[in-house]
Amino acid sequence: MFIDETTIEIKAGDGGNGCYSHEKLKYKPKGKPDGGNGGRGGSIFVVGSKQVHTLQDVAYRKHYKADRGAHGKGKNQYGKSADDIVIPIPLGTIIHDDEGGEILLDCINEGQKELVAQGGRGGRGNAALAYFRNPNPDHCEPGKPGEERKLRLVLKVLADVGLVGRPNAGKSTFLSRISQARPKIADYPFTTKEPNLGIVKNETGPFGSSYVVADIPGLIEDCHKGKGMGIQFLRHIERTSVLAIMVEAASEDPVADANVLLNELEHYSEHLAAKPKCFILTKTDLMLGDDTISIPDGWLGMSAVTGDGVDGVLRAIEKVLVEQAARADEAVVPACEPQSFSDSEQD
Repeated sequence: MFIDETTIEIKAGDGGNGCYSHEKLKYKPKGKPDGGNGGRGGSIFVVGSKQVHTLQDVAYRKHYKADRGAHGKGKNQYGKSADDIVIPIPLGTIIHDDEGGEILLDCINEGQKELVAQGGRGGRGNAALAYFRNPNPDHCEPGKPGEERKLRLVLKVLADVGLVGRPNAGKSTFLSRISQARPKIADYPFTTKEPNLGIVKNETGPFGSSYVVADIPGLIEDCHKGKGMGIQFLRHIERTSVLAIMVEAASEDPVADANVLLNELEHYSEHLAAKPKCFILTKTDLMLGDDTISIPDGWLGMSAVTGDGVDGVLRAIEKVLVEQAARADEAVVPACEPQSFSDSEQD
């Protein structure tokens, strides 16, 4: 089951109480203070992991509660701090404070470990509270409570290319052709019911050695109103650099069908609709005997089944990826160099 959004409640552990105690020596019933401090309560962390692909495991366990620290003891014995809880989450997960709504964390790096709930500090025993003006304190401190929060986790998968098209437009077949991904493929609509990712290996290509392609469920007209499977899966291509708009060659008006898809993208997010795009006519092998087939200007044609035109499509996608990477590098502001002055300018 693919789960890309869930809400959890977390509670860090409380700190242990400090101890009120005095040395017990022969012929001295009440010695100096020797109460130890309480231990720290367990904190809760999240860590990004490539081994986790959905929020399924997190969603099944709705409540996370860390243990409290151990209480201090006499003879200056400190209480043991409680173990922390570490929650693995998939890369691309955004964590919101469910009450305030603000974004607490965007986890995009492998091994990225972030604190989401701080454990309570242990209370001080009377030995730690003693000082020269009060050498014999008459109290100790209780442990501080741990942080308690309600978090909303939203997964947006990390991919370079997003495949957008109507149901049965050939997206899954194309993904299985260019990668080792094996999405479900059938001759009925809405075969794809959850996002699928594939890694395209291209060691000789211009865009590094590999890139990730995301296939999402098909879009239909007015899906932003809830028709079909809706547009809830469009969040998974928000982080992409390029969108591949795919329309069947059997379409009577490919450009009009593409405009329907673009309209749905715009209803979801203007930022998403403004991304660079490659327009692709799919399933051209089914129209080989039809003289009416024509590829619109600026479009590419291909058949993922036979492989005809697939290399050209990949080259076009990689070209846009390279252009986007170059623009991203140009957007980085270089560090300011120290300004130098000539002798005349200094005078």
